[in-house]
Amino acid sequence: MRRLPPDGAIPIVWHSTAGRRRGMSLDTTVTAGKAPTAELNAAERLADMAQSDMRRVDALILDRMGSPVPLIPKLARYLVEAGGKRIRPLITLATARMLSYEGDAQLKLAAAVEFIHTATLLHDDVVDESDLRRGRKSANIVWGNAPSVLVGDFLFARAFMLMVDAESLPALHSLSRAASVIAEGEVRQLAATGDVNVSEASYRAIIEAKTAALFAAAAEVSGIVANRTEDEIAALDRYGREIGLAFQLVDDMLDYGGLSATLGKKTGDDFREGKVTLPVTIAIAAADDEERAFWTRVIADKDQKDGDFEHALDLISKHGALQATLEAARTHAANAREALSGFPDNVWKTALIDLADFVVERAH
Repeated sequence: MRRLPPDGAIPIVWHSTAGRRRGMSLDTTVTAGKAPTAELNAAERLADMAQSDMRRVDALILDRMGSPVPLIPKLARYLVEAGGKRIRPLITLATARMLSYEGDAQLKLAAAVEFIHTATLLHDDVVDESDLRRGRKSANIVWGNAPSVLVGDFLFARAFMLMVDAESLPALHSLSRAASVIAEGEVRQLAATGDVNVSEASYRAIIEAKTAALFAAAAEVSGIVANRTEDEIAALDRYGREIGLAFQLVDDMLDYGGLSATLGKKTGDDFREGKVTLPVTIAIAAADDEERAFWTRVIADKDQKDGDFEHALDLISKHGALQATLEAARTHAANAREALSGFPDNVWKTALIDLADFVVERAH
């Protein structure tokens, strides 16, 4: 494992997965708009296409992560270095390119999007008492809950400074509204934990707030700074919202049917935490009395025993809940593709359409 540098030295830690795979150095630049090779998945292709823009975003992230308080950049860097697909800021950069926007406000907004997302991860892991994030120990396990919460607050503050620096009040409104909605979604999810009577509509409202809102804002702000029409901005919002819903549905499905290496967290986390996601909602709705008693014991009462997770998987499979969740994700991905239909064709539009498909392909 690579050692972390001293607190005062913060290296550039991100470049595309494709670049790492092919041994590209951090100085290697992919010309914006040039379609890369087809051997990569859609997220990797988009990362390659946006690599030059993402370097500039990284510079902003690293600069704004700095603080005279050593623990702040150390803890923030720990989470950033763990990787991740950076899909949300990539959406901001790619939509700006799709619109042929020639300014640089999207760089500050993309960095703000990533800071908001990172801050929510730090807070989520404390609330969920998680011990794994992106395949490594979560920050709250390494440093404790209080530092994780406070550094998350710091990153939120930095995000708002970046929004102000972008000099667009409508973009500031979009992202600040998203931050507020995310918090509401997390509180709603917390209140719904252990409730076996959560409806599918309530579940969807939760994921639209806690996940889809930031995807929507990430896409919308590019249209805002590019001075596009209200209809075009609304279409970008819909693209981001729909792809965010698909993303969360697949995550929820993977927690009951995916590999730990695929998701970056332990399979069954949602089950152990008593979260009622769509696969469970579907299984409970179709349950007989015996099955419902099981769900009440393990979710509502949190009386979980050896073999309960495996039995939950059997019930979810019996009622076709994973397939139904996947089909719902496919519908949202199709909606995301359709949302871009009114924009002129170019390589960035194609990449964003392909990204919608990739979000669902992760299920396999």
